[in-house]
Amino acid sequence: MEKKLFVWYPRCTTCQKARRWLEERGAAVEERDVKEEKPTAAELRVWHERSGLPLKRFFNTSGLKYKELHLKDKLPAMGEDEQFALLASDGMLVRRPILVAGDFVLVGFKEQEWQERFG
Repeated sequence: MEKKLFVWYPRCTTCQKARRWLEERGAAVEERDVKEEKPTAAELRVWHERSGLPLKRFFNTSGLKYKELHLKDKLPAMGEDEQFALLASDGMLVRRPILVAGDFVLVGFKEQEWQERFG
C-alpha cells in the first residue's frame, strides 16, 4: 500500500477526526504538522493541480490569520503566484487536513468524499 502524506494541525479537532478515520482503515500515512513544516509554494501548486479544486479552497477561511489579514477582501485581486506565496508563508493560512496521494489530493475532511477515494 502506497504511503500518503497527511498534512494536519494536531490541535485541530477536524484533523484529529480525519486522523482517527485513517487509523481505523489502516491507512499508511506520513504525518506533517502544517504549522511546523509548512508546505512550499511548489508543493501547493502540485497539490492544487492534482486536487482539481479552486485555489481558494486551500485557504483556511475560518482561521484567525485569514481574518486578521482581511483576505476575504484581498484574495480576489491577487494573482495566483501571489496566493501561492502567501499560503507558503504561514501554515496556519492553509486549510487542513490535506491528504496527498499519488493520484489525488483531498482538502478538508468530508467523510463521504474520503470514503469515495478509499473505496
